[in-house]
Amino acid sequence: MAANEPLLLRTDAAGVATLTLNRPQARNALSMAVMESLLATLGDVATDDSVKVVVLAGAGPAFCAGHDLKELRADPRREAYEAVFARCSELMLAITRLPKPVIARVHGIATAAGCQLVATCDLAIAANDARFATPGVNIGLFCSTPMVALSRAVPRKQAMEMLLTGEMIPADRAAEIGLINRAVPADELDRAVTELAGKITGKSPLTLAIGKEAFYRQIDLELGQAYAYASEVMTTNMMARDAAEGIDAFLAKRHPTWRGR
Repeated sequence: MAANEPLLLRTDAAGVATLTLNRPQARNALSMAVMESLLATLGDVATDDSVKVVVLAGAGPAFCAGHDLKELRADPRREAYEAVFARCSELMLAITRLPKPVIARVHGIATAAGCQLVATCDLAIAANDARFATPGVNIGLFCSTPMVALSRAVPRKQAMEMLLTGEMIPADRAAEIGLINRAVPADELDRAVTELAGKITGKSPLTLAIGKEAFYRQIDLELGQAYAYASEVMTTNMMARDAAEGIDAFLAKRHPTWRGR
């Protein structure tokens, strides 16, 4: 890759912003510069009304191999490590808090913080030859931050098996345990991602934002608290112009016209 090649590529089409990690020679490892670039672009996307869905992809032979280990070892100060892992946590939170759905388009490998990215995205589709792992235990660095997203995406025993063994799992197993939505033949990956994104772009952007925020806020609440919170969210949602339009359009058997308010 040329020295002046951007670390992150963005292409927009039909309401979908595709953000492509662009360090193919490093298996798209998450250097500080890559994370900074992705954070900045997510900030731009958050306020771009033309974008309804975000797709996160990787250039070259892999989706993402996790943190840049060479960069980690280049500065062995505690403050440097704190900065890297804090920035990674900030990135994952930015994806979760983005008021637009994020789909991971996975090929090759998604390991360590790369697997964390997949677990953090709202949806994920992978090529059926993709592989996933949290292999930090193999090099003496337990995947503690990837564990946060992984343990919220898959059942506890499956998460612990991945974390304690560090072994790769195939895409069909990742789908079985809920790490990804589904695995498709590699030559159908783009079509499957586009099809899924297209099913979402036609929805009210306000409703999508309300729903995504509510999903992540209620999921760790006690059951009664979750219902109380969700009831308040639905009440607020009912007051929106898009809810009235959507219901009226359904009753009148016509297509709704969304205004995002």
